[in-house]
Amino acid sequence: MVARRYARSLADVAFEEKAAERVIADLERFQEIFAAVPDVLEALASPAVARAAKGRLLDELLGRYPVSPLASNFLYVLLRNNRIRYFPAILGEFRKTIDARLGLVRARVTSAAPLGEPELKRMEAGLSRFTGARVQVEPRTDPGLLGGVMVEIGSTVYDGSIRTRLEEMKRRLAENHRESRSETRQD
Repeated sequence: MVARRYARSLADVAFEEKAAERVIADLERFQEIFAAVPDVLEALASPAVARAAKGRLLDELLGRYPVSPLASNFLYVLLRNNRIRYFPAILGEFRKTIDARLGLVRARVTSAAPLGEPELKRMEAGLSRFTGARVQVEPRTDPGLLGGVMVEIGSTVYDGSIRTRLEEMKRRLAENHRESRSETRQD
């Protein structure tokens, strides 16, 4: 896969230069720009836009939002090789590669209200003990949870939200009600 190849190559160089964390931060900044203004990535990836115009657009972006030389060079390589359209996938693969090399696991923790720094640190410590790996918590807020937390580590979800508990209770009550009605009819 294209994304994995580019991500691994970038990771090799980033580790060699001891710049992995900085490159992730730089590329995430560009991901935010591309997400906020999708037309920018579309223009950079479009075969209808002249190569020189794409270069000027990237020059302008890097002038406004400076990044490390490694991240800047990488963006130019993607543009030159007509791979910039894969940028979101490459960034995702790059994160995974860096995390794996650092022995880091990311846990998405969703709560009804924002968690404070002490709670996040306790959560990281507890999840690190639970997984046996170094865990970095990525907090999110969803008032619809009502309370409790939902933790996603990779494809595994641990749901301790009040919303889910209430839905489960509702399901059980409905099931018990159906069973009792069926028993009443049989008598």
